[in-house]
Amino acid sequence: MFLGHFAVGFAAKRAVPEASLATGLLAAQWADVVWPIFLITGLETVRIAPGNTAMTPLDFISYPYSHSLLALALWAAGFGGIYFWRRRDALGAGVLAGAVLSHWLLDFATHGPDMPLVPGGARYGLGLWRSVPATVTIELLMFAAGLAVYLRATKALDGVGRWGLIGLVTLMVVFYFGAAFGPPPPSIALIQWSALAGAALLIAFAGWVDRHRARRVGES
Repeated sequence: MFLGHFAVGFAAKRAVPEASLATGLLAAQWADVVWPIFLITGLETVRIAPGNTAMTPLDFISYPYSHSLLALALWAAGFGGIYFWRRRDALGAGVLAGAVLSHWLLDFATHGPDMPLVPGGARYGLGLWRSVPATVTIELLMFAAGLAVYLRATKALDGVGRWGLIGLVTLMVVFYFGAAFGPPPPSIALIQWSALAGAALLIAFAGWVDRHRARRVGES
């Protein structure tokens, strides 16, 4: 899942208005942010296997430290703990921790049986990725819902806040359809570095846009 994770990040802004949109997106995408780092270090493994599922040519052989439920629970506790230490906001810390943990649940729905509960344990997955129409429909609906929550919680202060958000959303959708319907990546190295660069770009872009938007009066 891709757009579905960003939907969680957008929606988190309403519950945690003091946190930047970048923070919410980082929390929701945390597993995919640390995953390429573990690939680079050799601690996790992925294989390019066209036809592995209808939606992606990647075979996620091993990713216990970024994507297991236990690992994500620990990452969530750390993410929420750092936010609480900085802001003394228990509700915000809980929401962001939940956003980190939501990654496992959404990937469990989309992936085949490759999502581990614990490192080295049994792996599970409902396999939504077996159907392109179902996957795209659900992700777009989730993305639209998350974006709608963000739009209700914030308002543009200037052109950056308005047109920058349109640019951010467009870039996310382009990345999504490019990954889903483009050719398989030519190498694992390209996956590693493009995943890191793409995450950094989108999160930095989101932070810039969010600084040009303000909380709507009466929203919480």
